[in-house]
Amino acid sequence: MIKLEPGASAPAVSYFASIGVGSPATTYSLLIDTGSSNTWVGAGRAYVRTSTSVQTSNRVSVTYGFGSFSGTEFTDTVTIAPGLVIPGQSIGVASTSSGFDGTDGILGLGPVDLTLDTLSPATNSLIPTVMDNLFDRGIIGTNLISVSFEPTTTDEVLNGEITWGGGDSSRLIGTVSFQFLTTTSPASEFWGIDQEITYGASTNILGRTAGIVDTGTTLVLIATDAFNRYRAATGAVLDANTGLLRITSAQFANLQSLFFTMDCSVLEFTANAQIWPRSLNADIGGTAGNIYLIIGDLGTPSGEGLDFINGLAFLERFYVAFDTSNEQIGFANTAFTTATTN
Repeated sequence: MIKLEPGASAPAVSYFASIGVGSPATTYSLLIDTGSSNTWVGAGRAYVRTSTSVQTSNRVSVTYGFGSFSGTEFTDTVTIAPGLVIPGQSIGVASTSSGFDGTDGILGLGPVDLTLDTLSPATNSLIPTVMDNLFDRGIIGTNLISVSFEPTTTDEVLNGEITWGGGDSSRLIGTVSFQFLTTTSPASEFWGIDQEITYGASTNILGRTAGIVDTGTTLVLIATDAFNRYRAATGAVLDANTGLLRITSAQFANLQSLFFTMDCSVLEFTANAQIWPRSLNADIGGTAGNIYLIIGDLGTPSGEGLDFINGLAFLERFYVAFDTSNEQIGFANTAFTTATTN
């Protein structure tokens, strides 16, 4: 397993892992992203060539929802942790990047199909991910990773964990319940699932539809019509400074849980889970003492095939297993599911 460190910066909180590249290894702080699959460095710390570095004939480029990078493909030794060393792993070395202040690049943990069309001239080639290579080389017995986060109330603290090839029962309550990935496009290209969202006992927010689970997104984003229903149910107003919904203390006292109904389970997302950590208000341009909600507008209507993103604010409350071998995702409660730290 590896420990993860969150970093807070406007407008997001993200989790990073220290990953070695080369031999001897240079350590890079890489964003943990299950919403993309290319692993690359060079956004901050420059790539250091060693005897294990091999430049290929390909250029590589990826555009994200929050930025992009382009550069050259190399293969090199990637060290995730002692015992998790991948020789000959494809990596991108950025010559240009945008949107990645505070990090050196990305550790891509999404499905391998997301790497299609990212190489040039080998546009039809897939790039085996770090997960694929760990499994194919017998370094892990199952092509599965489990992630455990905690609600983050300070800018820098080690409070996350990735377990490669299995799970960590000490980080969850009960058992992990699995459900198969969605077949609805475009959510099916990612770690996509089907779910519905209800506010309180019976207020429908989002009917059963497809979306994704993504460590690379900070908020819980829902389709615009669902967002409007949530805003009406909570009485929240849009805050001009942060772009987030804002509620009063009285409204927070009456805030009901959201219920995420999936094939495998019903997960309760408490009132405290729905608010931005008040100790980090300044990091998003907010006002001390204000209460901001972490449910955001996806920007598209429901029915588009990707109607929600369960981002880090969601993942900080549940244990999640991403199982490539069986094409499924599992969820379990943790000690932080009902935490009131925000």
